[in-house]
Amino acid sequence: MPFVAITSAALLLTACGSGSGGPGGTDASGVAAKSDEVPTTDVVSAVRKNDAAAKLLPTGTTGLTVAVSVGGTPPGTTYLADGTTLTGQDVDFTQAVARVLGIKLRIEQASFEAILPALDSGKYDFGASNFGVTDERRKTIDFVTYVNDGQGFATRKDSKLPKITDLKQLCGLNVATGAGTTFEATLEAGKHVCSDAGKKAYRVQTYAESSAIWSSLQQGRSDVVMSTINGLRYAVAHQQGLKFLNEYHRLDVGFAFKKGTELAPAFQAAVNRLLSDGTYDRILRKWGTTGSAIEESRVNPPELKG
Repeated sequence: MPFVAITSAALLLTACGSGSGGPGGTDASGVAAKSDEVPTTDVVSAVRKNDAAAKLLPTGTTGLTVAVSVGGTPPGTTYLADGTTLTGQDVDFTQAVARVLGIKLRIEQASFEAILPALDSGKYDFGASNFGVTDERRKTIDFVTYVNDGQGFATRKDSKLPKITDLKQLCGLNVATGAGTTFEATLEAGKHVCSDAGKKAYRVQTYAESSAIWSSLQQGRSDVVMSTINGLRYAVAHQQGLKFLNEYHRLDVGFAFKKGTELAPAFQAAVNRLLSDGTYDRILRKWGTTGSAIEESRVNPPELKG
């Protein structure tokens, strides 16, 4: 299978290979993936440069630095069996866009919660870690959308928790989630619903390492996990003793840039090119996320409500 590897060290890549990358972060989602469970289909190397999209790049742009976080399980960013090559849905999309634009990528790993604050300083040109588009984030970040994912819940199979439609259902429980994510923000903002109802507040347990989220649930230190819809579905399918509760809030997901970026038009055109040439569908089918398809890429759409 021909592909250019994305390694854990910072690395210059030509836009000519298939690696894969991940949402470690609509936010962080997972358990360590077994090597035989990680899809390895090459869905990127056939992508060719599109001159119309490439012309939208700022003059002189030949390479960009992208920050990714390792989420630990597909479809988020994880490792192949060699322990150094990164793979996942986000990296596939990132490499495919780079090929459309004819640019080189410098890949740097960072913790999920550190990526967005670092964009304004210019440390990275963009972030690709399943970042959900929220109105709060749009105040300081520009987004170019490429999938639709969102927030959901999962728990142990022996739990009597029903579908969660109201955060009041979490009152008195321990809720595990990723640090710096939209899940943490949603939970913290909603804590008042318990006190408003005269109930004991739920406790938000945040973890930087996604494997720790699942250990917490499996060992009974947490009662429920809030994470990405796609990540939760994968975890439930590959771990014994878990069940997916429900989708809670759908969100568009996008490449993240500093506010006022000149890169957005080119990235939007590149994603739309992938949609039209069939690459987009092949990436989603590889990662089992066809339910996250969008019809077209948008720049800074308003947060999805409801």
